[in-house]
Amino acid sequence: MVQSQVAAVRPERVRYRLTRPQRLLPLLPSSIGIAVQVSVWLDVGGHVVVPGLLAWGALLLLALITSRFFGVTLTSSAAIVHNLRRRTIPWSNVQAIQIESFLGSRTVVIYEAGGRGTRLRAPITGFLYWDRGFEEKFHAIGRWWLEHRGPNWAPVPPPWTPWGGPPVSQGSPYAPRAQ
Repeated sequence: MVQSQVAAVRPERVRYRLTRPQRLLPLLPSSIGIAVQVSVWLDVGGHVVVPGLLAWGALLLLALITSRFFGVTLTSSAAIVHNLRRRTIPWSNVQAIQIESFLGSRTVVIYEAGGRGTRLRAPITGFLYWDRGFEEKFHAIGRWWLEHRGPNWAPVPPPWTPWGGPPVSQGSPYAPRAQ
């Protein structure tokens, strides 16, 4: 079977965002709270509960709208992280890409040469954030980095520690320290 040239060309950029269930399921507890407020409002009268109900609904709407933009865009020169503030991390500056657990969820973290770690909001997997393709997305980000980091990329040596200091991990120098 012959593969067409169009299918063989890799895209110029790849974008990973939160999936629709990942955006909606965390809002479920708040929606239940709103339903309770409405039932109280119908029993007591609306003059006390209406401001709280409106504020709660506005917060839900704001969370739903802003979470749509969170994620990461992979380009040939950098990873563009979309959080509350947009950040560009050049591939030549990346030292490691790892999966870490955070608040019961597994997230992807990009470590830079200066030791700074940037936790991505998408891809993510965990309770109320389940993503079947999480491992595949993590490996795609890693492959993208390996292919685009450039020929002049060199690993940064682990940070120096004085005698008697905490032990440095034998793996990645940016891995979390053992407690």
